[in-house]
Amino acid sequence: MVRRLRLLAALIVVLGLVAGGSGFAEPKDKGQDQKGQKDANASKEKKQHKYFSGKDLVGDNIKKNGSHKIHEHGKYAALVNASNGKITGVNVKHPEKGDVPVTKYKTTTKMAQGSTGGIQLASYALAQSQYVGTLWIGYAFIDDWGYEVIYWFPYDMIYDGDTGAIWYYPAY
Repeated sequence: MVRRLRLLAALIVVLGLVAGGSGFAEPKDKGQDQKGQKDANASKEKKQHKYFSGKDLVGDNIKKNGSHKIHEHGKYAALVNASNGKITGVNVKHPEKGDVPVTKYKTTTKMAQGSTGGIQLASYALAQSQYVGTLWIGYAFIDDWGYEVIYWFPYDMIYDGDTGAIWYYPAY
């Protein structure tokens, strides 16, 4: 008899867990502050990121001094300033808004993959082409849809290194 009661109690607990607590009502003011206004954090979506390999986009233009267009993202155009084989900065221009603010990031994690498509076996990768244990510098802007577009470069391609860069922690 006691065994059946234990089995029945366990069955009720399991059914309650499967139901996921849907029998409990949510508070009436969930997502609102004390004054009845919507909470900004309740409806805020996570900011999404788009990563690009700046090294691949700039290519041989790094050898030519001046400003070079590397990418277009909607109405935004990303321009790299190169001087003596190093990148001195990234500017982003919009035809209606003009210059867009750019944030400089740094991280030790490789955020953007190269332009090679498909699967590449580790035995085929050249050791010279791998940036292991290096610092990556990213230049970012936010587009019209709220995406943060970031162009990542290895540290040795940047003229002033991580000067003015803030640490980047990706939100997955």
